[in-house]
Amino acid sequence: MNIEIGIIGLEHSGRTTVFNALTSGTASDKGYQQSGAAHVGTAKVSDPRLDGLTKLLQPKRTVPVSVTYSDIGASIKGLVKDKGIGGQLLNTVSSAHEIINVVRAFKDDSVPHPSGALDMERDITAMNLELAFSDLAILERRLERLQESLKAAKPAERQAHQKEQDTLIKIKTELEKDIPIREMKLTPEEVKIISNFQFLTAKPLLVVVNIGEDQLPDSAQLEKQLNDRHARTGCHVITLCAKLEAELAQLQPDEAKEMRDSYGLEKSGADRVVALSYQLMDMISFFSIASGEVRAWPVTSGIDAVRSAGKIHTDMERGFIRAEVIAYVDLMRCGSLAEARKKGLLRMEGKTYTVQDGDVITFLFNI
Repeated sequence: MNIEIGIIGLEHSGRTTVFNALTSGTASDKGYQQSGAAHVGTAKVSDPRLDGLTKLLQPKRTVPVSVTYSDIGASIKGLVKDKGIGGQLLNTVSSAHEIINVVRAFKDDSVPHPSGALDMERDITAMNLELAFSDLAILERRLERLQESLKAAKPAERQAHQKEQDTLIKIKTELEKDIPIREMKLTPEEVKIISNFQFLTAKPLLVVVNIGEDQLPDSAQLEKQLNDRHARTGCHVITLCAKLEAELAQLQPDEAKEMRDSYGLEKSGADRVVALSYQLMDMISFFSIASGEVRAWPVTSGIDAVRSAGKIHTDMERGFIRAEVIAYVDLMRCGSLAEARKKGLLRMEGKTYTVQDGDVITFLFNI
């Protein structure tokens, strides 16, 4: 499974610079808003546990989790109205697992803010409204079609149409009160009804506040203040000096670490973004070891063994027999799978086993 994250932001927010920082890219923001194409880049997720397994097991191949970032160079509100190119870009952000909203905090007189002055609160609110506008437009179109369908519906179809209509009206009413879908108390049936709509306010939202180098000493305090006001279920704020992080992403690891240390930065911005994204998406990673390959797999927390097997291959889920499981820390402590088996730490689990973060799993199946 590949994690997909859409990057949005108001004009001159430094959205493309954030994209470059996260993907080690060199994309330019000049002209591409009119080209109809998003910048797309992939980054490998750094995981010390995968490094530990590679050192211990010496596999032929090591495969980390990949994150695909799409930099959407257009207004969401504008995309909703555009049936052509804009529709394609809206589909890109709609299919993402998470949305990053880049908000400008840095000062640069050569790049004036389109609204005249810096105001993070205003810009966060403006983008929240754009996302809600997109969802409301979809809701209104669907409700219009449902109204027509109900007039001609047969008795067997009427109940399903009515349930959908009631659910969409409930959501529309809450959205008009500035409550995003991710914060609504929906029943499992209501969640299922809206699952195919890909509503933007239903997705986890990471607000990346793009600061300047001069703001780095106060970044932790700024981050706390903004989270106190804006952090909610499925939403978090992080500060990032995108210009600096994009420069660091172009250096060799040792050089980047030395420079990062000089700024007092413990982790790379890309690693912090991924870690927070995992939390917002409620995701964990397990590791598979088979056919000379060690691979990390991102899955939703609480997933069972049989569905985890399906993330690797549908045949594994269909022909699932059992899972051979050991916790990463136990395997590293034992030093080998053979020693872990002797100590009884390598255990067999069935279909309903709940996969834990850091589990090392070999799936046994037959088709």
